[in-house]
Amino acid sequence: MIGFDQDAMTQALNLTKAGRLAEATELIQARLGSGSQSGSSSKVRPVNPFGAAQPFPSPLASPHVQMPLSKPDFHGSQAPAESLGAGTVLERTYTRGSGARRYLLYVPPDCPSQGVPVIVMLHGGTQAVLDYAAGTGMNKLADRHRFLVVYPEQDSRANPMRYWNWFRPQDQRTGAGEPALIAGITEQVIREYGADRDRVFIVGFSAGAAMATVMAATYPDLYAAAGVHSGLPYGVAHDVPSAFALMRGENPPVRRDVGLRIPLIVFHGDRDQIVNVVNASHIRSQRLGVDRALTADDVTVRQGRVPHGHAYQRTIYLANAEVVLEQWIVHGAGHAWSGGTSGYSYTDASGPDASAEMVRFFFEHGRQRRSLLA
Repeated sequence: MIGFDQDAMTQALNLTKAGRLAEATELIQARLGSGSQSGSSSKVRPVNPFGAAQPFPSPLASPHVQMPLSKPDFHGSQAPAESLGAGTVLERTYTRGSGARRYLLYVPPDCPSQGVPVIVMLHGGTQAVLDYAAGTGMNKLADRHRFLVVYPEQDSRANPMRYWNWFRPQDQRTGAGEPALIAGITEQVIREYGADRDRVFIVGFSAGAAMATVMAATYPDLYAAAGVHSGLPYGVAHDVPSAFALMRGENPPVRRDVGLRIPLIVFHGDRDQIVNVVNASHIRSQRLGVDRALTADDVTVRQGRVPHGHAYQRTIYLANAEVVLEQWIVHGAGHAWSGGTSGYSYTDASGPDASAEMVRFFFEHGRQRRSLLA
């Protein structure tokens, strides 16, 4: 297969932003050749709208290997031990039928032997998992609050650019494709650690955030809540052109049959040039229901600013007196993890701390807590 280099990707993104979708698609097809979007790695896959991914730092020697906390990561940079937490990083593999995915599991110090919460983190395009872990700082929060963190890794054989196939119909269904693999990884960790099934959560950034909405829609009984950072709504895109159109901010019809029933916390920068901020509104419409009328008592809007950083608007939506959606729009922020650690891919330290707010939101909205409040 002919490689799709970064210059070609930049050209395709520029064409897309200019509204010249047909030319962008033609460029992609010319560089990648022709063929099916499914099957072996020699056939065409949808191009990564988020850029070229880097390979995993090293191959797995076995399904259960302790990983050193400092090793080459994204673009050859180092992920220092202090950026990855004080606990242990394990390399694992999950296999289901003909599919398999590798993942990292972070276990904090003094981790409880039973009843521990789990947060599953889906990386974005161009991100290696260690870079994503260090950039979000989620492991450090796990040290403080004692929960497991799981980092599934996309496989280049599923997509040569190693981003989640969030827009393909075969990867938008319960019990099939990538949702089944991610759910299987989650179940594997739950069983091994006796985790608390009422406190299992999923988070994603960019393409990973789009897949997190897929998981929220397809596995609402597995995940108690979801965090979506710079993501896209579920089931609206169905191929490369529709994915580009959605990212560009076109206003597609929001699916009315979607059952996003779990609580969501959504972050998005309003200067995002990769995934237009209007997609945060599309996700909100899916969660609240496009026909639902909101009253003043249902919505709380709060304005704030990070000292010497970005201003933001935090909006809380209620249904039947329970929080169903918390939306953060970060003013002036681009396509980057809000409050992330400087020096890693797609992070903006000037924004409110998305990781800390997500953990706070999750611990407030576990299933057991919701049932006690009902």
